[in-house]
Amino acid sequence: MAVLFEGYTLCGLVPPHNASRLPVQGVEEGRDSDHVVVTDSTRTVTVYKVSDQKPLGSWTVKQGQILTCSAVYNSHTKEYVAVSDSKVIRIWKEDILLDKAFKATVSSDIWKVHCAPGAEPVVLFQRGAVRLLDKLLSAPQQHIEVVLAQDEVIRWSTSIVAKTQQCVIFTTEQKGDYFLYLQRPIHNTLQRYRLEEEEDGLAPLSFSASYRDRNIYLLYMYPNGHVYQSAVSVRDVQADEGVQSLPLPRNLLLALNIGEDLLGAAAAQVLDEAHIAVVGVPHPSAQAGKDFLCIWNTNFQTVQAGKEMAGKMYGQLWMYSNKLFIPHGKTLSVIPYECSKSSLASALGKLRQARTKEPKVPLTVPSWSNILHGENLQPSRTVESRKTRITRRTQSVASVTLDQVLDLSKAAPVDEVLKAVEHFLSKTDLQDLQSSVGQLASVLVSRSLADPGFYASRALAQLVCSQCLCHSVCPELMPLALERNDYYLCQLCLQFFPDIPEAVTCTCLKAFISLSDDSAAMVTLDPDSVSFMETLMERRSGQDGMQNGFSPTSCQDDCSNDLSRKTSAKDTNMSSAQPNLLCPVGLHKAVLLNEVLQTAFSNTFLLPQLKDLTTQQVMLFLQYLQFLFRKYFEADFPELHGLRSPTLNQIMDWVCLLLDANFTVLVMTPEAKALLLNLHKFVASQVRVYSELGKLESSLKELHKMKTKRDINKYSIEVIELF
Repeated sequence: MAVLFEGYTLCGLVPPHNASRLPVQGVEEGRDSDHVVVTDSTRTVTVYKVSDQKPLGSWTVKQGQILTCSAVYNSHTKEYVAVSDSKVIRIWKEDILLDKAFKATVSSDIWKVHCAPGAEPVVLFQRGAVRLLDKLLSAPQQHIEVVLAQDEVIRWSTSIVAKTQQCVIFTTEQKGDYFLYLQRPIHNTLQRYRLEEEEDGLAPLSFSASYRDRNIYLLYMYPNGHVYQSAVSVRDVQADEGVQSLPLPRNLLLALNIGEDLLGAAAAQVLDEAHIAVVGVPHPSAQAGKDFLCIWNTNFQTVQAGKEMAGKMYGQLWMYSNKLFIPHGKTLSVIPYECSKSSLASALGKLRQARTKEPKVPLTVPSWSNILHGENLQPSRTVESRKTRITRRTQSVASVTLDQVLDLSKAAPVDEVLKAVEHFLSKTDLQDLQSSVGQLASVLVSRSLADPGFYASRALAQLVCSQCLCHSVCPELMPLALERNDYYLCQLCLQFFPDIPEAVTCTCLKAFISLSDDSAAMVTLDPDSVSFMETLMERRSGQDGMQNGFSPTSCQDDCSNDLSRKTSAKDTNMSSAQPNLLCPVGLHKAVLLNEVLQTAFSNTFLLPQLKDLTTQQVMLFLQYLQFLFRKYFEADFPELHGLRSPTLNQIMDWVCLLLDANFTVLVMTPEAKALLLNLHKFVASQVRVYSELGKLESSLKELHKMKTKRDINKYSIEVIELF
C-alpha cells in the first residue's frame, strides 16, 4: 500500500515573464538526503535544507547573464557546478561568491551537466556529445564532435549509474520522430533507439528513467493519458559499431482516464518496480478540471494514494529520498511518501495490520477462604486489565467513518460536529489521519465562510492539534480565524504549522499589534506561553551593577558614537533605562507577539511585508522587543525549561528585520529618536562584551594547547601571561 504524507512548502516561486520558461529549471540532490539544490528559471541557485524548509545559501549571476541549466553538487569535490549563457562552466564552493567562482568557456553549447549519486559530473552538449567534466576542463576549447542530425534537438536527459558504470540517457526529436540515446562516456560507446509513434502524432509530455535487474527502464507519458515503459539492456557495445537506430519495444503500463481534453502539463515518475507517481492528472473519483498527485500500482491498475494540487501545474516532478518535489502555482512543495511491497491484498486495501494480541484466558483470583481452609480452588471473579476494559468499551461504541463526519460537518450543529470530530480523532490511526484531517478542515472552513452563523472553533483547534494539518492543505483557515477574532486558533496554527507564508505571518502581526490589551485579556491562550510571560513580567530588574556587560548608568559614558555624545540632556534622560523596565503591551498581547517571533520565515519574503506596518506599529513592536532583549540579559533571569518562549536569536532577527524594513521612516520620526538611541547603546555594549569574550576564548585555546607539565610533587608558583 502506498501512502502520501502531509506535504509542506519548500520555497515560493516567481513565475517567469517569458511564458515559454518554467519557474524551476531543476531540483538536484545536495550534500546529503536532506539537502537539495534548486535552480530557478533565470539567474539564481539556492541550497535548501528540506527538513527545516530553510535556504542555506544562494548565488545569483550578474544582470544580463542567465543560467542555462540546473546546477548540480559534486560530492567528490564538495563543489557546485552550473552553466551560464550555454558556454561558461562555473564551479564554486559554499563560501565563495558566484562572481569569484572558477569559470571556463567551452567551444560548443552545453545542454546540461549531470551528476549521478557517487559518480563524476558529465557534460552533455546540445549536439549530443558527452564529456567527463574533468577531461573537459583540462582543455576547455577542445573540439566537440556532432552526434545528432542537423534538425535533431534534445528534449530530455538524465544520468544513471548502472553496474558501476555511468550512463547518460537523453531523448531527441527529429521531424516528429523521437529517439533514445544511451551513452557511456568512460567506454565511449553509444546506443540509439527509435521510439514507437503514438496515435495522432502526439509528443511525449515527460520522461523518467530507473535502473533495476540489469536493465534501464524508460517511463514516458503522452497527452492522452497513456504511460509506457521500455526496457534497455546495458550491453557492451564496441566503439566501432557505429550508431544504428534500433526499434525500442514498449509496454502500456497505464491508460489514465483524462476526459475529453488532452493533458497540457503532466509528469510521471518511477517510484519502484510496482509504483509510479503521476502529477497533473485528474483523480479517477474526483471532478474534472482538478489536478492531483496520485500514486498508481501498475501491477493491479489501482490508485493507492492521491492529493489535490492547487495552482497551475508545470509538468515537473522530482523524487529524492522518498520525497516528491512538485512546483505548482507559486510554490515548490515537498510531499513525503511510502510504498510497501506490492500485493493483491494491499492493492485492494485488505492487508491485515499487525495487532497487539490480548490474552485469550482471563486472569483469575482465588477466594481467601479457599486458600485458608484448603477447599478446592475455584475462580471467584475475573480481573480485567485497564486496557481490556478500554478495548471492550471502545468496541461497544460504533466507529465513525470519515464520510459520516464529513456529512455531519456540512449540515449538523456545532455541538454535534465537535462530538463527531472528537470521536473520529480518538478512533482513527495516525496514518489515516494524514489524509483525513485536511478534508475535514476544508469542509468546516468552507461552511464557516458560507454561513456567518456557523463556526466550529473547538473542532478546528482539535484538527490543528493533531499535527496532521498544515497551511498549504487548508490556506483559508488562518484568515478565517483572524476574521472571527479567534486568536487562540491563530496561536495554535502558528505553533503547529511549519509552512505559514510570510504574508500571513505579517497579517497576524498586524492583527496582534492592533488588538487592545483589554480585548486580548479576554482571550484564552496556551498556558505554557502565558506562564512564561507572567514570570518574565514579575521579575524585577537588577538595581545596581553590570547586567551581562550592560550598565544603564555607565552606558552613556562608554558609548563611542558621536551622535550619542551630542544628544541633549533631555533625550539622554528619555533614553536612560529605568530600574524597573515595564512591558509596553499587556500579558496576553505579549503572548501572541511571542508566537510571531517563533514562526519560521525567509528574510527575502518577509522584508517587503514588514514595510506595510505603520510607524506606530513598528515603534510599539520595537519597544516590546527591547523589553524582551533587556529582560533576557538580566543577571537574575531564570531559565524556564519546558515553557514556550522565543530565543534571543529570534528576538535579534526581528529587531534587524524591522530596522532594515523601516529605518528611513524611523529616522524621520521624532518619537523614535529615543528608542533608536537606546537600542544603539545596548547593542554597542553587547558588542564590547562579545569582543572581550572572544579574547578570553583565544586565551583559553592557547592554554589548552600548552603541554601539561609532569607533576614533581613539589610546591611551586607558575605565572602565565595572557596577551
